Amino acid sequence: AHLAALVLARGGSKGIPLKNIKLLAGVPLIGWVLRAACDSGVFHSIWVSTDHDEIEKVAKQFGAQVHRRSPEVSQDSSTSLEAIREFLNHHHEVDIVGNIQATSPCLHPSDLIKVADLIQKEGFDSVFSVVRRHQFRWSEVKKGENKMTEPQNLNPAKRYRRQDWPGELYENGSFYFAKRHLIEKGYLQGGKMAYYEMRAEHSVDIDIDIDWPIAEQRVLSFGYFGKEPLKEVKLLVCSVDGCLTNGRIYVTEDQKEMVSYDYRDMVGIDLLKKRGIQVRLISERDCSKTLSAMQLGCIAKSATNKLQVLEEWQKDMCLSWKEVAYLGNEESDVECLKKAGMSGVPADACVVAQKAAGYICKSNGGCGAVREFAEHIFLLLEKVNSARKQ
Repeated sequence: AHLAALVLARGGSKGIPLKNIKLLAGVPLIGWVLRAACDSGVFHSIWVSTDHDEIEKVAKQFGAQVHRRSPEVSQDSSTSLEAIREFLNHHHEVDIVGNIQATSPCLHPSDLIKVADLIQKEGFDSVFSVVRRHQFRWSEVKKGENKMTEPQNLNPAKRYRRQDWPGELYENGSFYFAKRHLIEKGYLQGGKMAYYEMRAEHSVDIDIDIDWPIAEQRVLSFGYFGKEPLKEVKLLVCSVDGCLTNGRIYVTEDQKEMVSYDYRDMVGIDLLKKRGIQVRLISERDCSKTLSAMQLGCIAKSATNKLQVLEEWQKDMCLSWKEVAYLGNEESDVECLKKAGMSGVPADACVVAQKAAGYICKSNGGCGAVREFAEHIFLLLEKVNSARKQ
């Protein structure tokens, strides 16, 4: 049976404009679930249903195929079921749809593998995700009604302690798997049904903008970062022009060059060095005088072939690529960004560099991007340390 992953990602959003590709912890929101779907290895095809060009570009960047949905199922009033049925009308090879919610960034491949087994090997017609909650419910009393509220799932005279109460299961919306015949009848849940209980820390749903900073912390702590285990970064290589500086060169009347930099970036480099992370700088032009004036105390090298220099440094320090971080911004940085275990670019980096990077800063080059990337490294180091303790 052909099992297809389908992520619905409409361009219009009343809450957050283009929410589905807004950066969350340096990765487009939709990228988190597409990465999990790809690495699960259970899908015969992975699709994104969208009506927006930018979402299409990001979807393809993360390895998905794109179904361009019609205007009829792209309205504010359109339902997920309508969009899924339209997709099936165009893809007759698909037998089972795994509808994955784009706004569930803590989804892991292990969850998808177990769900695929339920529906493919154990014969369930539909499987959906739930989370266990320990919350006492009370009946609603509308304003103006002369009624008392009533307990719904507890006896107030004998309240359970959390550890003595198993709680209740609630849909968390992360995914809905269903066979074609059910969807064609108008159901996402039906037939022989099963639920899949997700861990509470993985049940993150992006609904409103105020949740974004909280979600970033949750993703950094509990998100899925790829098949290879994270390692502690020991070397950061930073491109000078366009990252450490804003890329502009000012020339005085007496032909002297000047550049500007952000003091926050200097602090970021200093903090990295204090954490035992070496920082080295690279540039396609000779900027030794500039770096000397900054008094950074970092090894620096001018080179047209940045990858060659990066490989030399990596071998000299006997590091794996997972222990190397790279911050670049130009086409000449692309191969370095692909090689490094952790890669980033400033917000104003060129398009090809952004596509190659794992993290896109909110700050522009020369305006705090280095400090921001340093903070990102520190957060991931916390994740590495947490994994070691576990």
